[in-house]
Amino acid sequence: MSPEVLAYPFFFIAIFFESFVLVTLLSKPAKTARARTVGTASPSIAVIVPCYNEVATIAATCDSLLALDYPKERLEIILVDDGSTDATPEAMRCFASHPQVRVIRKENGGKHTALNTGIAVTNAEFIGCLDADSFVEPDALREIVPCFDEENVAAVTGAMSVHKPNTFIQHMQNAEYIFGITFRHAMASINGLYVTPGPFSFYRHSTLKELGGFRHGHQTEDMEMALRIQQAGYGIENAPHARVYTKSPPTVMKLVKQRTRWTTGFLRNILGEYRGLIGNRRYGVLGVLILPSALLSVGSGLLLFFLMIFSLGHNAITAFSIRAGIPFSYAYVPSSSFDWFYFPASFYMLLGVTTLVTSLFLIVVGKRISKTPGNLAIGLISYTFLYGLVVPLWLLRSTADVAFGKRRNWQSS
Repeated sequence: MSPEVLAYPFFFIAIFFESFVLVTLLSKPAKTARARTVGTASPSIAVIVPCYNEVATIAATCDSLLALDYPKERLEIILVDDGSTDATPEAMRCFASHPQVRVIRKENGGKHTALNTGIAVTNAEFIGCLDADSFVEPDALREIVPCFDEENVAAVTGAMSVHKPNTFIQHMQNAEYIFGITFRHAMASINGLYVTPGPFSFYRHSTLKELGGFRHGHQTEDMEMALRIQQAGYGIENAPHARVYTKSPPTVMKLVKQRTRWTTGFLRNILGEYRGLIGNRRYGVLGVLILPSALLSVGSGLLLFFLMIFSLGHNAITAFSIRAGIPFSYAYVPSSSFDWFYFPASFYMLLGVTTLVTSLFLIVVGKRISKTPGNLAIGLISYTFLYGLVVPLWLLRSTADVAFGKRRNWQSS
């Protein structure tokens, strides 16, 4: 039996899940969310920006918040410096005299403590969070507010993409983020979200107080909070037109470092405090499908990587043994024509191509739904050729960290 047969179930599951996303996009709740109109309600809102050594971007981040199309007297911006060691405090002080801005400085304690510090000083009805390297469109907040019309909605996420991608790795991430726009939009319609990303996610203040504020969450406080919200029986919505742009790692090494944190946080949260959600019908699609599929995707990513390495090695050895003793001039004569009859097609390849093409289609759908500007051609190309090569790097590192109980200092690892 060929080792490739082991990958068939994972390909079928991936295709099933992508088909599920496509069908969900056509459902009535998803269509209703896309057709949601911007209302005139203006509840009190506070946006907290936790900062640690963000001197390069904090001013532009704050400027984008001040440019939001929202009544100034109803919007408060809270900049919380979490013990920065660079010139971030000086950059923040430039906004201290602005009537909408409050600047707070505290000892370093982690992002979750900075968020809780901001929550403690405001009475706003809704609390927003924005990473200090992210920027929002002027109409983003207006898109967020109507999502809270349902009393059971405790949190709302936006439509996140990469801010001015330059390198191929950043273009690849931009395509991935836009795929995430499609995914979050579809999953929100069936209350299947398990993370509220740092860039411009909003929470009902009363719910945050009820749940006890943010926790460390294995360095993924946004994921831990989303899981806690779901565990408490609340809903998480998505505003597909609330565009927010975030800086992304420009190199493979920095990307692997970031994604290792995300993946280890996911595994430790899911396999630890929130393992009771997995397979639990009480939590609907989230418990029965989304979380099991997310766990399975980690295992399938590793399996496919090892199968690829095995196949490459096996084919290289076979080719070498066949050509052994044959003169180079005979073995490697260039052909003047190519006959598609001899193309090494296989069912394995067909499944892989189907999965990839569907993913690319969902990326294009995400761009159309969110109306994210910019050309996506380089992103699609880089996603096609790079994504499958770099994902195993952080999957291997993160699963090893979880298996051996290794804890990394995110500032220095």
